[in-house]
Amino acid sequence: MSASLSELIESTLHDRGLDFSRKEGGHFVVTLPGENKLETTALLTVGNHGVRFEAFVCRKPDENFEGVYKYLLRRNRRLYGVAYTLDKIGDIYLVGRLSEQSVTPEELDAVLGQILEAADYDFNVLLGLGFLTSIKREWAWRVSRGESLRNLEPFRHLIENDGAGTESPDISGSDAPDEDAQQGS
Repeated sequence: MSASLSELIESTLHDRGLDFSRKEGGHFVVTLPGENKLETTALLTVGNHGVRFEAFVCRKPDENFEGVYKYLLRRNRRLYGVAYTLDKIGDIYLVGRLSEQSVTPEELDAVLGQILEAADYDFNVLLGLGFLTSIKREWAWRVSRGESLRNLEPFRHLIENDGAGTESPDISGSDAPDEDAQQGS
């Protein structure tokens, strides 16, 4: 593990004003604030040849696995420096690696920015695709008790349309980040 690489990462995280902690063994735990997903925790692990990034996005879907996985695979085409993957139990993560020579403040910023953008942008889409039955059940329960629907509002269109529109969004359109712009081409 490179001490200078760890120092560069710590300095960059500090300069960017990010909330982070440094753990033994070359691990940095970074909290990225979001809007749809209130925060995303990214783990940066410094190794002998570079840095590995990992961020939990969403637990294993309850339903519509094909729709969720199709969305993730299509989304991978548009991501910079990271890709969606699953762990042994099916939870959804973003992972990536940078070689030691590639680690600069600008590149760290770009990859962390991509993690935040992807996790935050895709979070409600993934919930709508993979947890619609649970969302409907929670909505009905809250309505029956007169409880607030505030944090379920992003799913109102799914409830009112009775699930219509739960197909995977077309991420090749203008609603998704531009691939060429992210890759700096």
